[in-house]
Amino acid sequence: MGLDDDNVSEDKKVVESDNEEAAAAGGLSRYKSESSVAATEDEDDDEDRKIELGPQCTLKEQLEKDKDDESLRRWKEQLLGSVDINAVGESLEPEVKILSLAIKSAGRDDIVLPIPEDGNPKGMWFTLKEGSKYRLEFTFQVNHNIVSGLKYTNTVWKTGIKVDSSKEMIGTFSPQTETYTHEMPEETTPSGIFARGAYTARSKFVDDDNKCYLEINYTFDIKKDWQ
Repeated sequence: MGLDDDNVSEDKKVVESDNEEAAAAGGLSRYKSESSVAATEDEDDDEDRKIELGPQCTLKEQLEKDKDDESLRRWKEQLLGSVDINAVGESLEPEVKILSLAIKSAGRDDIVLPIPEDGNPKGMWFTLKEGSKYRLEFTFQVNHNIVSGLKYTNTVWKTGIKVDSSKEMIGTFSPQTETYTHEMPEETTPSGIFARGAYTARSKFVDDDNKCYLEINYTFDIKKDWQ
């Protein structure tokens, strides 16, 4: 069976339109070099790859190990700070609680994002203005044990096409009663007719062992204005 010219022409227009939308929306990513693009394409593989870090230890065991090594002892004391070893218990697994998420943009009130228990906000989670500069800020608490290599990953799709994939290393943190605050690098939303519209996204907070502490699946809008 053949295709008539009109259908081929219409199909070509749809493909070209989708490509233009993907190119415009690609401005969501702050990584532009070929090497960084390759790195983000490998992110899906990272999710399935579990790093073998060796046996875990409680905090008390961590302090007992290599206690005769002066440099290691000082490093551990600096990392742990004023942690009360007797108060954190004997748990091997760290616990990370993401307490708040906010979008910060100069000259505007912060957009505070509620975090649902199931990690799936209902409806449109937030709206960004095209061409605007913003930062994501979040607070979190670490309990029980040291969390190693905590990182934030984010993947964005538009009309079913992946347009952005990024990863940000946050760091290694000891358990403490005070909360930690981390601010992401500044980003700029894309602009133009093909950049506007609804997006779907998935954000994760994972550690070096690929343990996921929070996964959020959500939708958001890019519009001409904030409202």
